[in-house]
Amino acid sequence: MSSKPIPGRYTADVQGDVTVFHIGMRFNSFRAVRSWWPVFTAMPRMLKELSQDKESGMLGYQLLLGWPRLLYVVQYWESPEKLLAYAADQGKEHRPAWAAFNRRLREGRGKVGFWHETFISRPGSYENVYINMPPFGLAAATGGPVPVARRGERAADRLKPA
Repeated sequence: MSSKPIPGRYTADVQGDVTVFHIGMRFNSFRAVRSWWPVFTAMPRMLKELSQDKESGMLGYQLLLGWPRLLYVVQYWESPEKLLAYAADQGKEHRPAWAAFNRRLREGRGKVGFWHETFISRPGSYENVYINMPPFGLAAATGGPVPVARRGERAADRLKPA
């Protein structure tokens, strides 16, 4: 997607449910490179794999940084079933990365933190607005940016079921 801002206000053109997956790691000890490096390097491999596989169900993602200790990825998925299928697939990057992370977690004594959250969003239960932003978040991951007026000028209008 373009990194050039779109002037004015826009929203995401989303049809149907969206599964939102937040995942991140926290550096509890920067010096414990051996504990956090496998986690740090696994995520880009998984994102590349998912981005190249249009059948995976991942619609898009956004990398975020909570400086100085937090790395955070927001992923948008077609369904929770596709997210869980990827997580369980023995032939994909996730399974070996998860096994390696669990080994390091036991050895690392709290030197790296990890978390994830999953949300299933039904039409009318989410809204968004972007102002003078390049395509971002849900708008970048789904049908693309559309003028706010198409879905409602106010947040309350956009939160109504479709």
